Amino acid sequence: MLQEPLFPLRRRTSRVQTPEGVWVLWTCDGRDEISQVRDLSLGGLFVETASPRAVGSTTTLDFLVQEGQISASAVVRHLNPGHGVGLKFTAVRDGDRSHLAALVSRQPRLRQALPAPARMNSARRRSLP
Repeated sequence: MLQEPLFPLRRRTSRVQTPEGVWVLWTCDGRDEISQVRDLSLGGLFVETASPRAVGSTTTLDFLVQEGQISASAVVRHLNPGHGVGLKFTAVRDGDRSHLAALVSRQPRLRQALPAPARMNSARRRSLP
């Protein structure tokens, strides 16, 4: 019997890196926290936090960015202890989806970097006669 993977193999939306100036106020398990957003997509985001929440916990998010206020609900989908949590949007307030799309579109795209050894091997191949 086949089962769905716990984590999807492909994201449905592309992630973008966010500059140091993108922050979010989020409430989860009765605690408020202001965190820096590391990457963002129309499907979710990764926020820095020293106190991760349990996978499956629900949260509310409020961004205040140049595009305007963005309010959303999300669920914790991934933990990276000592770094932060990955959140998947479950709902975005009416009218805020266009602000979210504008915020995502002004951020640089994440590049899929090769691991360091692969980059070195590739550079060596180019330098060979």
